[in-house]
Amino acid sequence: MSDAGNAVNENEKPICSAKDCRTPAVWVLAWNNPKIHTPERRKTWLACDEHREHLSQFLGMRGFLKDVVPLAEWERGERER
Repeated sequence: MSDAGNAVNENEKPICSAKDCRTPAVWVLAWNNPKIHTPERRKTWLACDEHREHLSQFLGMRGFLKDVVPLAEWERGERER
């Protein structure tokens, strides 16, 4: 699984962060490991519809998951910053 910021090339569509998945991403899972990140820090994983629940559960079980947002909405928010 990769960090969304490192997985995207300008000429490529963002892909799901699930291992071996090459499906275009439609979700952003924003997370934070409170043992190593400041409270406002957000790391991101990308998910396709098929892997959204699995990746959310993985992060949620560890207490890391902060938000799940449609990719289009996340991108709009990034442009507004």
